[in-house]
Amino acid sequence: MLRIDLSDLPVASSETARHLNRRVILKLIRDKQPISRAHLARLSGLQRSTVSLITEDLIEDRWVVEGTTGRLPRGRRPTLLHLNQKRRIICVDIRPKRIFIGVSDVNGVFASQESIPTPPDPESAIRQLLAKFRSLLKDRMEDPYEGIGISLPGRVDYATQQLVFAPNLVWPAVDLKTPIERATGLEVAIENAANACALAEIWFDRTNTLRNLVTVTVSEGIGTGIIADGQLIRGANGMAGELGHFQLDTEGPMCGCGKKGCWEVLASDRAAIRYYFESAVRSNRLKHSGLEFKALLSMADQGDTLAVRALDKMALQLARGVQMIVGAFDPEAIMFVGEFTAAWERFEPRIKSAVEQQKIRPVPVSLVPARDGERSRLRGSVALVLYKYFGVGLPQSASGQ
Repeated sequence: MLRIDLSDLPVASSETARHLNRRVILKLIRDKQPISRAHLARLSGLQRSTVSLITEDLIEDRWVVEGTTGRLPRGRRPTLLHLNQKRRIICVDIRPKRIFIGVSDVNGVFASQESIPTPPDPESAIRQLLAKFRSLLKDRMEDPYEGIGISLPGRVDYATQQLVFAPNLVWPAVDLKTPIERATGLEVAIENAANACALAEIWFDRTNTLRNLVTVTVSEGIGTGIIADGQLIRGANGMAGELGHFQLDTEGPMCGCGKKGCWEVLASDRAAIRYYFESAVRSNRLKHSGLEFKALLSMADQGDTLAVRALDKMALQLARGVQMIVGAFDPEAIMFVGEFTAAWERFEPRIKSAVEQQKIRPVPVSLVPARDGERSRLRGSVALVLYKYFGVGLPQSASGQ
């Protein structure tokens, strides 16, 4: 007979219950805003007096504000509640070439956005970011700031809070969180860019009921974020989803991680540019020494045959990795983030064909480009800060799947 030692089970204190109830109410306000206190009580199952106490605390903390009054057939008209749109979050998207910095409200609406060249070392990056943060905080002193979210093309050790793996940044292991928190007084949340994009899909799509999703971010490298059964998967050391460095060709080009033929050196933006130059050299048509990926997309649209071939080769290599994702994680959907989605009609048929050839799923997996395009990473940085307030999991579907 199985015996359970009840002494080892945690006991929920009244403080824990208040904290959970506050999160429930805050999430309901976010999802259903504008909403009355009475409606909150009905949806949450909490007593009206409890809901009133929680909402008053949220108003005092400047998380929630009162807005218009609702209409009822009779009786007192209720005052509707919504999130305080003046509550700000600083969001940062670090990439190998540029760092994007924005200010967003709690609904993911941006008030400003700018970018700076990415410094060659993390110490210089921290100094430049702090200068930008001080300017932003000074310009909007009347608005409450909740925190700073940072997405980056690498993996973070959550025990030490160090960036430990970022071959495309060519930065050593570094603690970005502590010096920024000390200098600004704001809490800093740091996450891999693909994971951040997965969170953005959850938080900012009110109708999304997906519980099994993989995001694929494509730029200088490739990253993947995994949502399984409604939970973000990080792994034991924060390295889950590092599929961009899965070796597909042992004789392929050298990757920044030290191996040959990783998925990202075969299917990233850099790979497409390399394919173009290889064909251009063979054809004696080398004219674009400083070619950017956006320019390559434009050249393909204008009928440049070498650009078309380069993108087609990139699409086929992307499809190989997507086959691996479908077989490994069986997601409901795969969301793609990157400049290449501007030419989605060129990439989708090749990826879709490769997935269908596997014939291992009774239901086709949905292949969707991110609606926010390149801003998905910044919006994901906002979601990182909100993560602790609105809960982790996605709602259960009717079937419990």
